Parts: sequence; structure tokens; C-alpha cells
Amino acid sequence: QAQLVESGGGLVQAGGSLRLSCAASGRTFSAYAMGWFRQAPGKEREFVAAITRSGGSTYYTDSVKGRFTISRSNAKNTMYLQMNNLKPEDTAIYYCAAKSATYNEYVSSYDYWGQGTQVTVSS
Repeated sequence: QAQLVESGGGLVQAGGSLRLSCAASGRTFSAYAMGWFRQAPGKEREFVAAITRSGGSTYYTDSVKGRFTISRSNAKNTMYLQMNNLKPEDTAIYYCAAKSATYNEYVSSYDYWGQGTQVTVSS
């Protein structure tokens, strides 16, 4: 099993930046592909970005390409999401998730989830 804890959320003005972290414990971190998802009030949870077990490949939803960067440090058992040029529509609870097979964008395929961290972008 893996335990995941997100941090780094907060309130920021439009155009600002935040860096989210996801600290993992339990089974070997490098065994998992990882993803970031978000859920805005009244909306379904949606995919944001994913990264392979080695960190060699990444995948983003179109709305964050060029603004967000996903990365990981297997030595530190931590994944990151650098968010630049934030927009009000990025406001949501952000969740990190882990899966034991190839990374993808499907919520239902991830095995472990963190508790989420709130990101609020003011206009």
C-alpha cells in the first residue's frame, strides 16, 4: 500500500504560481506511476497531469499544457506540480494519486489517493 499526503496549496492571484508536493510512504515509490487530479465545486474529478515510474515521460491535459509541470524525485519519495500563470478556472482541490501499472488519465484506474489540497486563484 501507499500513503499519499499533498501540500503546497493556497490562495494566489491570477498570473501567480504555486508548487504542490505529494509525499509518499509505504511501498516503494518508484513502483508507481503518479498523477495529479483536481475537483472544482459541483464538478467531477478531472485529470491534470501524470508521470511514469521513472519520471522519463509526462502527460498533461490540454488546459494546463505550457503552464504546469509535473516531476518526481524517487530518492525523496515525492512528486511535484509546478503551476505557473494560474487562472481562476484552476481553482479546485488538487489530489495526487498512484497506480501500479502504466500511467493514464482515468480516475478509476488509480489505486491510492491523498486527501487533497485546496488551490484558489483570485481574479
